[in-house]
Amino acid sequence: MCSTMKTILKATLFEKTTKFLFFQRFPFATQTDLLDLFHPKEPVYDRELVINKKNSFKERELQKKEKKKDVIIKCNRPEFNHYKNQKYEKLKAIPLASKGWHHSKSNGDHFSIRIFNEDYNINDHFWEESVDNFNALKLDDLLIDALERLGFSRPTKIQADSIPVILSGKNTLIAAETGCGKTLAYLIPVIQQILKWKEKSPSDRSPNTPLAVVISPSRELAGQIGYAAKELSHHLPFSSHVLIGGRTKQKMLSPEFKNVDLLVATLGALSKLTTTGIYNMAEVRHLILDESDTLLDDSFNELLLRYLKRFKIRYTADHKNNKFGCQLILASATFPNKLDDLLSEFVEPGSLKKVTSKYLHRFLPHVPQSFYRLGPTEKATKILQLGKQALKNEEPTMIFSNKSSTSDWISLMLNENDVPTVHLNGEMPILLRKGRFNQFRNKKFLILSCTDIASRGMDTKHVKHVINYDFPMYMADYIHRCGRTGRCGSSHDCHVTNFISGKREVELVNKIELAVRTMDVLPDVNGNITKIIENRIIKNSSSK
Repeated sequence: MCSTMKTILKATLFEKTTKFLFFQRFPFATQTDLLDLFHPKEPVYDRELVINKKNSFKERELQKKEKKKDVIIKCNRPEFNHYKNQKYEKLKAIPLASKGWHHSKSNGDHFSIRIFNEDYNINDHFWEESVDNFNALKLDDLLIDALERLGFSRPTKIQADSIPVILSGKNTLIAAETGCGKTLAYLIPVIQQILKWKEKSPSDRSPNTPLAVVISPSRELAGQIGYAAKELSHHLPFSSHVLIGGRTKQKMLSPEFKNVDLLVATLGALSKLTTTGIYNMAEVRHLILDESDTLLDDSFNELLLRYLKRFKIRYTADHKNNKFGCQLILASATFPNKLDDLLSEFVEPGSLKKVTSKYLHRFLPHVPQSFYRLGPTEKATKILQLGKQALKNEEPTMIFSNKSSTSDWISLMLNENDVPTVHLNGEMPILLRKGRFNQFRNKKFLILSCTDIASRGMDTKHVKHVINYDFPMYMADYIHRCGRTGRCGSSHDCHVTNFISGKREVELVNKIELAVRTMDVLPDVNGNITKIIENRIIKNSSSK
């Protein structure tokens, strides 16, 4: 026998012997464990091998089957499963299924999270510990009758908590999970106050002089809020109007004057038409910033702060003096912990009464999610597969991308493969963009390919599936995107699918998985607001 053959036989015998000894010591080890041992260059996943000589392999398998019904995080590699009430040792690294996902060889790995089981009633999430009816909130009978005609007989938890605070006249921050009814939480008390202002104030108020203003970051959200207000105005003696961008110059040259009590507007259009004197803010008693965290980020921050200086925000409620100032109300699903620093320029510190939900900044417990580690070239095949599945199951689906060009391409690709899709992003011309979301909401199209422009505040209770084709860059965007499904009034079969590719995306998934395993809040919801504050500090220090 030649020396080469002897060497090969010796190496094979050594490997078999090593494998035998390895499995004798770790009888429950997987083939992946062995690969990690013999191929250290491959991604190494954090894991803790627990040796218990008293329990046999079969006994451990039975224990796993018993725990299966209580699994919270179900992983492709079962050793990373996380079970209900599972605790981890202090001072030891918590094993994460997504720990090694920065390595390309982890492609194909996946895990899913389901906190509440399939029998959980989705409505319990929003009405838990809520009052039984609107009568308990000291609302006028006329307003209660209007709500009942529109199908609202019982307030959600956040509505029951927010309405009394707003009626007391205090500046209010409503911070709660997506889809819990925040729009009505501020519209109901503001409309009641408008009705009272109209009784006290003279009837000769000038046209285009509203008593309340709602500012929205997008045209689509402004239209949706305006629709809710208009529905209530059909049954109550107040008027509402929606003011959005597009053809603003024409509105300046040929202004329209009408009596308006409640004005819903986008910031840009409102600022221009106020500056030109077409709209008068002198009589505003209530100022609402919907999706306030978006309005305070660097897209709107400078314009918003400059515009808000027109209003004298009240510090305390003063019902005796109607001209004391206007009440400030902020509403959002994410609450930056440095919000007071941003608001300090136009509102007294500590004047905001915070109304928050216990689910704020937490993983949605009633919506299961799947996380897939995919290479950039694999995502197209997967999205086509999911698109065809959504069409077959008649499942309304939103596909989120980080760039407008990507959302356009997804729509084009799906349509070419006989999957009818409509797309929506901020770079579309206003005439093309107008009505796109309504086509999706009215189910003319089952699939919407969009950017984050459709992630904030939109009423999407008919959506059953959210897909993050591009995983978001910020935790706040992740929260808002996932909140497009599993909303108040949604069906029980909602779910979210996430594609993970880049290094920064993996880092965000690590934080999400860790928060679920430790039953903690999702971290870093400030988005790019922190950068604004840091730049402001630098600017102020340099000017001294």
